Amino acid sequence: MKTNQLAAKVAHGLSQKITSRSLAAGAHISAQNVADEFGVSRSPVREALEMLEKAGLVEKRTNRGYFVSETEPEPSSADILKAMAPDDSSVYLRIAEDWRTDRLPEEVTEQYLREKYDLSRGRLQDILVRAVREGWVERKPGYGWRFLDVAKTPEAFDKIYHFRMVIEPAAMLDPDYSVDWKILASLKDEQQRLLDHEIENNSVEHLLSVGARFHEELIKFSGNPHFHMALVRVNQMRRLLEYKAVVSRDRFVEQTNGHLEIIGHLERAEIAEASYAMRHHLGGALKGKSELLRTKS
Repeated sequence: MKTNQLAAKVAHGLSQKITSRSLAAGAHISAQNVADEFGVSRSPVREALEMLEKAGLVEKRTNRGYFVSETEPEPSSADILKAMAPDDSSVYLRIAEDWRTDRLPEEVTEQYLREKYDLSRGRLQDILVRAVREGWVERKPGYGWRFLDVAKTPEAFDKIYHFRMVIEPAAMLDPDYSVDWKILASLKDEQQRLLDHEIENNSVEHLLSVGARFHEELIKFSGNPHFHMALVRVNQMRRLLEYKAVVSRDRFVEQTNGHLEIIGHLERAEIAEASYAMRHHLGGALKGKSELLRTKS
């Protein structure tokens, strides 16, 4: 992979961390740590940081290095961020759809995938790393890759949402449910940024990840790790059908407003109301997505 392609990949990865606040405003960015994380040399990292500086996401301080910007980026930075996005999304979604529709065997080799989708070794590795992160592929011990069980039909998708409509509102009513105000404030900021400008300027994959993180952070407040582990697992299982259920950005606006309503109840210590709002929110999402999936299937 050419240096400028590596730099774009690193810049895109860092931009996702910054816009999701995984990297907080004002945080120092160690070039060596970034190089280690992405498995590249420091040269493409430096180029990536220069791209992010141009986009207004980081700032360079004399003799101190790069830091996450503490000011909102200019609207013109949206085009720069889009240019950083890797071009593997279409291939990734094609592989995901082939697995969902049983056009791929459960176990495959890298050579098989490279030949089937006409991919270089580097591009395939990027796609597989992402699929592992999203929970539907795993490396076999020793050799090859295995596709994992996911929701492949609208009926399976419905059952996941019915399960979520039970556990997420119930977790809020657990006697040990205790809001972490710092995390709640961070989630509120993130959701507000989506409404302000990020829904139009980020990939569908990123928006889905932000939504999943919102629900997973709220369920952690129950203090019961079993609630959280169960939700993480079903979120992974539904991901491939979620891609298929996306039809417009308007759905993300509605979703984000629902999240902010729930946050408002929690801020006012209206736990029962938050629980009810969560069930209503999930029920509305199920209705819209289920109808769409049945239309597309």
